[in-house]
Parts: sequence; structure tokens; C-alpha cells
Amino acid sequence: MSKQFAVIGNPIEQSRSPELHHAFAEKTGISLNYTKRLAPLDGFEANINEFFGSGGIGMNVTVPFKEQAFAQCAVLTERAKIAKAVNTLWMQDGKLHGDNTDGQGLVDAIHALDWNLKNTEILIIGAGGATRGVIYPLVKAGVKKIVVANRTLARAEQLVADLKNAVPEAQLQAIALTDLVGHFDIAINATSASLSGDALLLPETLQFKHAYEMAYGKPSSFLDQAKERGVPTSEGFGMLIGQAIEAFSIWNGVKPDLKDFI
Repeated sequence: MSKQFAVIGNPIEQSRSPELHHAFAEKTGISLNYTKRLAPLDGFEANINEFFGSGGIGMNVTVPFKEQAFAQCAVLTERAKIAKAVNTLWMQDGKLHGDNTDGQGLVDAIHALDWNLKNTEILIIGAGGATRGVIYPLVKAGVKKIVVANRTLARAEQLVADLKNAVPEAQLQAIALTDLVGHFDIAINATSASLSGDALLLPETLQFKHAYEMAYGKPSSFLDQAKERGVPTSEGFGMLIGQAIEAFSIWNGVKPDLKDFI
């Protein structure tokens, strides 16, 4: 019988996870079944208990349940502890384990683009959960400085204060979105501006060599402005595939090559 996996969220219809995991399984010769589970907002815990209780192997978690998943886990990876959010669950020795593969997904996507991360300076726009989840893996990949820019400066400052001890080998800095200046190797948009259609105006005082948009499949004023500057760009589909590959490798012990799927 094939191994059972699922992704849980609310809403869930938009999830691409089943098609990705079935593609990985076909490539690696693993027999699995991966489904979508729509959980009521107050029914997350009951849903995961039922899934693992009936022999489920692993589960991905999407919005709005990543923080709840973090709270449910008995064992957490270092990157999940730092992100304070979990997107990958599995049962081991009778205990619920949790990881956050989003940041490694971003790192692997950037590597697949052949953009360098070693000794680089990176700008991340936005100080929400997406940013919190990627800082540790970026630093572990060799980034030496990360500047977090946010509309509300206090929120960026809080995030930097929370994470600086976890990444002592790198410099973290918080700035207000209105103070965007400097030269960066990569600028990353981790805000929902592309999803909400809000214009994100990048001043001429800001310069960068590459631009990465975490969202995908939507118009992006951030990428439009980067393209006007002649800067190489990418939207976040590679990150989506990368985080899925990382979860697949945790569960199945084999890691497909991201370049085969982008």
C-alpha cells in the first residue's frame, strides 16, 4: 500500500503540493498518495490527530495553521524553533516532529538560479512570518548581512532583536521602508504587496543586482521595477518547489533535483 501524505490548510484548493509530491515520487520511484485536507479554523488539532492516527506518514501545513502546528510539536528542528512556525510534520517514536522548510526552499531556489549567496548582502522587504522563516537558512548558506525593511520600523526591529542571537555570524539590521538606500546583491520581497496589488515603490537610492519575489503567479510591481532596471528577476515558484523537495526528502530519505522541476 502506498504511503499517505497530505497538505492541510484553510483555504486549500489553491495548493500545488499534491502535484509536486506526485511528480517527485514518479521521479524517484516511490509509491505514495498525497491529498489536500480542508480543516475548519477550530479543527486543526483534531484533523492532524486523525491523519496520523490512521497511519499517515507526513503532512504539510499551510495558512493559517503554521503557528498552531508549531505549538503542537513535541520535537522541533532548529530552523522551526527560530521561525516559530512549522510547515512539515511527521510522527517519529510516537512523537510529533516539526520542521520549517520554507527558508531552505528559498536558498535552494536561489542556488538553482546560479545566484551567489556566499558573503552577500541581502535586503528583505517585509518583517512578517515569511521573513522570520528564511533568515536562518540564508545565513547558514553564507549570507553575511541581511537588512530587513518594513513599513512599521518597530516590527522590523523586533524581528532583528529576536533573531540576532541565532545567527551571530551575520549582521542583521532593521530599517523603515521609507529609508531604503544602499547596494545589495539580492533584494527579496516578502510582503503581500504583490498579492494585494499595492504598489511597492523602490527609490533610486536603492540598488540591487538580483530581485526575488516570494509570491508567484501574480502581477508584481516589485519585479516590474526590477525589470525596468535591467536586473535579473525570479518569482517564488522555485521556492515553492524547493520547500516541497525538502519536506519530501525528510519523509522519504531521497532528495530530487530542483532543476528537474523548474
